Amino acid sequence: MSRKRIVVCDQVCIGCHLCEVHCLTAHSRSKDVYKAHRRETPRALARVHVEEAGPISLAVRCMHCDDAPCVAACLTGAMQKDPLTGLVSADATRCMGCWTCVMVCPYGALVRDLTRHVILKCDLCPDLAIPACVANCPNGALKVEEMTA
Repeated sequence: MSRKRIVVCDQVCIGCHLCEVHCLTAHSRSKDVYKAHRRETPRALARVHVEEAGPISLAVRCMHCDDAPCVAACLTGAMQKDPLTGLVSADATRCMGCWTCVMVCPYGALVRDLTRHVILKCDLCPDLAIPACVANCPNGALKVEEMTA
């Protein structure tokens, strides 16, 4: 079985935060950078965030873990793992905003939408050929790799 996963090369990440900008835009209603950031209410949220420590920066995103603790911890079944693709998804219609998944995520990759009281996470941009964060990374720090199980 083959599945996609985003990997980061922290040696070339420059901490520009463009992955965040383009992730937010890709998950907005308008898909327009300006409108998504300045005009839409409620505002979309990026499912990736950049952590910086001195000269080192790293894009933190869902790793779609093989044994996803967020799925096991979810009280409502909103967090699910597709057995064929390995994609871990969050169903906003089932999420009750308890944040249990946030507490168990070893990567700190889940995003709390405090306006809608649901969890958000990387979905690998299913409507795009290449996830927005990867396609718009100016240094190629983010890449999509095929992982085999």
